[in-house]
Amino acid sequence: MDSQANSSTQSFLARNDFLIRRLHSLSGLIPVGAFMVVHLMVNASVLESPAAFQKNVYSIHGLGSLLPVVEWVFIFIPILFHAIVGVVIVAGGMPNNNQYRYAANYRYTLQRATGMLAFFFIMAHVFHMHGWFHADVWLENVVHPLGGAQFKPFNAASTAGLALQGYVWVAVYVIGVLACVYHLANGVWTMGITWGVWTSAAAQARASAVCSVLGVLLAVVGMGALFGIRASGSGEKLEQAIQAEDQMYESKVASGEVKANEHKRRHEEEAEKSESEDDLAALEDQSAGATQRE
Repeated sequence: MDSQANSSTQSFLARNDFLIRRLHSLSGLIPVGAFMVVHLMVNASVLESPAAFQKNVYSIHGLGSLLPVVEWVFIFIPILFHAIVGVVIVAGGMPNNNQYRYAANYRYTLQRATGMLAFFFIMAHVFHMHGWFHADVWLENVVHPLGGAQFKPFNAASTAGLALQGYVWVAVYVIGVLACVYHLANGVWTMGITWGVWTSAAAQARASAVCSVLGVLLAVVGMGALFGIRASGSGEKLEQAIQAEDQMYESKVASGEVKANEHKRRHEEEAEKSESEDDLAALEDQSAGATQRE
């Protein structure tokens, strides 16, 4: 019975191999790849100032009740489709009939490896910053005890920065962002082969050069965004970020642009906790310095 089910599943995938592979490659570019580029650029606006980043976050949340619909239709569902089909391909559930005559084997291997890394990183990232789901029972009993849902959209730079103070999380984000960047840049190149845009050796070489430049640029933007946000989570920059965020929030609430929503803000007890942790870290540094002098 199971063998018949597996046979029918494989035959379905085999029969629709052409369509599934093209939908898979297309979804990787639009909307998943396009969203990633915009996401990195919005996050990189923190390099201008925490206020600039906060302004961009307010623009996104200006969608109001439409935001969850947009997120699911244009982000989460396409990512899940792309990831699930990718896992099926990696697991060998679909025939590998595409022969890329001029493609290097290491790029083929790295594309699969970074795809898996990117998927697990995205899952971890969404949990870490947003908690996956917004149900209070889920947040209080599962997410918060595990350190998730750290991001508060009305205190964007400060809460994201605080969430990135640990070295382990920084390492996770560096590896995850670079995996996503490589997967997109190299995926554009392989997509051109899948769709027959570049088929000759010369065309593939030119496309490879363009995609490499794209990858380097996105990596620079991604690392700038990561460490720019992290810098906003400690010391004087944290205080400046919180001040700018609170001023913007009060102004927008007073003008009616934003409805007051404490769930989207950093609570005072969280601020006091972070300040205590900063004070403790400072004391430890002073103690370590005194010990070395002795």
